Amino acid sequence: MKIVLLSSNSKLYSSKRIVEEAKKKGHDIRVINPARCYMDITSDKPMVYFAKKKLNKIDAIIPRISQALTFYGMSVVRQFEAMGVYCANTADSIGRSRDKLLSLQLLAKQGLPLPRTSFASSTRQTEDLIKLVGGAPLVVKLLQGTQGKGVILGETHKASESLIDAFRELEANFLVQEFIKEAKGSDLRCFVVGDKVVASMMRVAKEGEFRSNIHRGATGVKVKITPEEREISVKAAKIMGLRIAGVDIMRSASGPKIIEINSSPGLEGIEGATKLNVAGKIIDFLEKKK
Repeated sequence: MKIVLLSSNSKLYSSKRIVEEAKKKGHDIRVINPARCYMDITSDKPMVYFAKKKLNKIDAIIPRISQALTFYGMSVVRQFEAMGVYCANTADSIGRSRDKLLSLQLLAKQGLPLPRTSFASSTRQTEDLIKLVGGAPLVVKLLQGTQGKGVILGETHKASESLIDAFRELEANFLVQEFIKEAKGSDLRCFVVGDKVVASMMRVAKEGEFRSNIHRGATGVKVKITPEEREISVKAAKIMGLRIAGVDIMRSASGPKIIEINSSPGLEGIEGATKLNVAGKIIDFLEKKK
């Protein structure tokens, strides 16, 4: 197969591993920065260009679009779709997962378990927002945040009020969610490829930190997930339309709760924790689809 890996950094662990596994299986693969692509948007022969050359006769693309490049990256993916190229994740599925509010609404509509969440546009609803999630402590999440950035703990009622009001004054869009104390700063990352969870790990936050993102110093440990956690991970990815996804789950006293879905899940943490060849699973999946 002729594969394009859309990534702004070919030196990242995830990029290097996908390229390594694709070449090992005899495929022609290139890493291309979507920000440097440009498009000929026509109805008869749509095309994507890179370095003044047509990116034609491509069998499949693997989009790994950075948060900062979401809008343009999705446009490039959408153009490949118009060209009839198989996309491991479509532009629409990436967009749904990147919109935290929309993704939670879609998951809730299908009955998947979520933390109690509230959202409003006015400071006049501050008290109600806090009550809806069960009071403090609570978590405030910027809708545009990633890798744990823009996720802040309101430890007391007064601190939560001040935090919410401050974000409102900055005209920031954010969610308010219940704080799942029993998770003790840990969550599960379930890596979905196709209709299977191919690897899973528990991410444990470093001491003094409640966010369990690997980029914030958390440690990844191999874990056995329950049939319910496996089922909701696959279903969540399917609802988003993602064929490759990282589904993050917290274990609460009332059962597992989905906290986020990532359309470009990193490979370094989960391969290191599980010793599994997750990059190879991605290439295997593409082979079956083409």
